Amino acid sequence: MKNFRSQSRPKKSSLVIGKKAVLEAIKTGKALERIYLQNNLGGKELTEISNLATQNQIPVNKVPAVKLDSFNVPHHEGCVAMLSRIHYQDLQDVISFVVEKGETPLFLILDGITDIRNIGGIARTALCTGVQAIIIPDKGVGMLNEDAILTSAGALEKLAVCRVNSLLKAVDELHLNGIKVLASEMTAKKAVFELDLTEPAAIIMGSEEKGIYPALMKASDEKFKIPMANDFESLNVSVATGMILYEVMKQRLFNKA
Repeated sequence: MKNFRSQSRPKKSSLVIGKKAVLEAIKTGKALERIYLQNNLGGKELTEISNLATQNQIPVNKVPAVKLDSFNVPHHEGCVAMLSRIHYQDLQDVISFVVEKGETPLFLILDGITDIRNIGGIARTALCTGVQAIIIPDKGVGMLNEDAILTSAGALEKLAVCRVNSLLKAVDELHLNGIKVLASEMTAKKAVFELDLTEPAAIIMGSEEKGIYPALMKASDEKFKIPMANDFESLNVSVATGMILYEVMKQRLFNKA
């Protein structure tokens, strides 16, 4: 059995404990990073929590009692939620805001990136290069917790972050708004500097282990690579993202001059 106690324990001040407290937190619109429900319990309140969480795009993890006990909080009733310092925003609202400001959209889509150090590093570079929003799925991505915010040097609190229940649906929404979706793929024929990055764009970055989800890759408008001098497997995803974003910034600054 996985030893949940070996993981770092969140501060008690960042937790919402018990069924009624979690229900109230959802209904009053508190920003929640994740909800943990005991996997062998049922009942009306837990079902309502699960349904409301789905409606509000809050990730729910069904876990054994040992996970909930590891938080070291009394009377959790099989339900603990983690407060978020990130206030997630609606993707269409962010797109409209960026366009109304007269800016050219530049978004990042993170697919399957679980290492919070990479996410933090990506956020820092994103803020420095003019990215307006980071788009993440509600599952399969590292939690944007205190450690992630610390690693990002606070950048995650300054960027718009859109959490969606489907990256494929997010791509559809980007397309409807005239935003091209570009996928970073090491086997692509076209190099990053051969793209026109002055156009509205969203760039997909996949995990170093699995890459970009095939259906998401297929939905992208164009694939590109970062050329390398030596035959090496791949770059760190945070480093690769930085190289791509500085190419975007170079093109956009040069065209303005």
